[in-house]
Amino acid sequence: MDNLTIARLLDETAALLEIDAGDPFRIRSYRRAAEAVQQQTVQLETLAAQDADPKALLAIPGIGKGMAANIRDLVATGSFPLREELLERYKPTILELLRLPGMGPKTVALIHAALGIAEIDSLEKAARRGDLLSLPRMGQKFTEKLLKGIEDYRKNSARFRIDVARGYAERICAFIATFHGVETITPAGSLRRGRETVGDLDLLVTGPACEPDVVAAASEHVASLPLIDKRLAKGPNKVSFTLRNNLQVDVRLLPRSSYGAALQYFTGSKMHNVALRQRAIKLGLTLNEYALLRLEDNLVLASRTEAEIYHVLGLEFIPPELRENNGEIEAAEAHTLPKLIERSEVRGDLHMHTTESDGHNSIREMAEAAIERGLEYIAITDHSKNLAMTNGMDDLRTLAHADRIRAVSAELAEEFAAGRGPQWERYERLQRNHPSGRHSSPHPHEPPAREPAVPFRILAGVEVDILLDGTLDLSDETLSRLDIVVASVHSGFNQSGEEITERMLRAVRNPHVHILGHPTGRKLLEREPYKVQLPQLLQACAQAGVAVEHNAQPERADLNDLNLRLALQLGCKIVVNTDAHSTDQLDHLADGIVQLRRAWLRASDVLNTLPVAGLPANLRKTASAALTPG
Repeated sequence: MDNLTIARLLDETAALLEIDAGDPFRIRSYRRAAEAVQQQTVQLETLAAQDADPKALLAIPGIGKGMAANIRDLVATGSFPLREELLERYKPTILELLRLPGMGPKTVALIHAALGIAEIDSLEKAARRGDLLSLPRMGQKFTEKLLKGIEDYRKNSARFRIDVARGYAERICAFIATFHGVETITPAGSLRRGRETVGDLDLLVTGPACEPDVVAAASEHVASLPLIDKRLAKGPNKVSFTLRNNLQVDVRLLPRSSYGAALQYFTGSKMHNVALRQRAIKLGLTLNEYALLRLEDNLVLASRTEAEIYHVLGLEFIPPELRENNGEIEAAEAHTLPKLIERSEVRGDLHMHTTESDGHNSIREMAEAAIERGLEYIAITDHSKNLAMTNGMDDLRTLAHADRIRAVSAELAEEFAAGRGPQWERYERLQRNHPSGRHSSPHPHEPPAREPAVPFRILAGVEVDILLDGTLDLSDETLSRLDIVVASVHSGFNQSGEEITERMLRAVRNPHVHILGHPTGRKLLEREPYKVQLPQLLQACAQAGVAVEHNAQPERADLNDLNLRLALQLGCKIVVNTDAHSTDQLDHLADGIVQLRRAWLRASDVLNTLPVAGLPANLRKTASAALTPG
């Protein structure tokens, strides 16, 4: 059980306690514990093991003896006594109600007490009958919003965010890899293509243990995975099951001779595969999950690798992210596929937060984490005051924070000039281990070593709120003294399309804005985008020279791949930023790159592939002295 699952179960218990009108202190203790667990970099599953040090969990702030016992029970059994008691009292289905818009614990408790409702179907029927209208604060607008929320929930409940699916894939792959004779395990399907959400997992396994005469033992090993909730099918070549969260997983065990054909087939997409099969038929061939064969005599022409399959079909190799039957086959035939952007080509990250607002790490900690990941510069962009829940900054705090940011940047530069500090140490370590400068990185998202020709820079910025009327949350005087200004909407999501479009257009027209953050405002599987007229907004950004942001947080991922292609066509400058609120979230830059690749973007299409010295000429206004080299 991973940390995110433990945190979710603790947070759900807090909600159940609130529905039960439990002690507020006890409720807060579960919420604090959930937050503490989510922030841990070490998996609590190891700390809660029977042979682990019993004091290890207690060393985590917010985890006392009682909570530590609950966590141990969760890891061992998937639940703990209080949670089971509450679920028996209210039914597990009541937790689904909390995922609907406007349905916080107090509202759920009121509906349950008045109508005895504890599941979505009953709630929908009651809403359609008008039964909710007599309850406090539940008028016609609330009922309409709730019914729309139920519709959206049903549409999205069978999908999982890519980072959630990838996390489970990694754990399952790690378990399968412990079987002797397994050599390669590759996620296929939507996960490999980089889709924002995934309906199920396809995992392809090969190696000596998967050859026909011995594959049964490997199949038994897969079927013994502890994460399995329900086994759907088990044969010598395929094991299908669901996890506790209802995510379906199909594991296929393949001989090496057909691995490439299977990988191409199960990666998809369906329409890409249909187009490939039609192309094969026109060439007198047939393509299936086992091989590419000649029709006249069933001679196998390609099967071991994807590359040889595309080659025999007269095509360049098509990266998985492009396989959506969106022109990629024609481009591969004409040899005009773009050289897609790589993570190693991104030099900076222009949107992140520190403890000054709602982040979890200091300026220096964020900078050192960025250096370790091979970045050359970052911008610290804490929130402005309108977002009170994030401890947002007023004008005076913003300018004082900017001074501290520049002081840390100067300190790092001085250390670099003296041949010491985190940037120099990383460079020396990489060169010492790999004198050619080419290395196999120990960090999954770290690019190859780049000659540290310039000192690492920290740019002083802000994420300023776009207020309801389109004005900005800080004065123009303050904004003019910053290096990077990201303007974002964080409230008023229900404005009409005309209202929110004009609101964002007014912000774009402000001469001090460099980047438009959260251009659509969606949260995957949670919140629909604003009703903004996106083509009009992107056109305005292109005309004003305001860059549009692809937010690399998997829960946001806005702009999506289609929006990004539109932005590129309209001439927008594009940046990919992590919006990191902790050092570990800087790794989400790799998630952002996947979406840029799906949009066919090259490095030259993305602003923060430039060195820091190249930013001033590409930002909207003349950069401040802090951005100017020297």
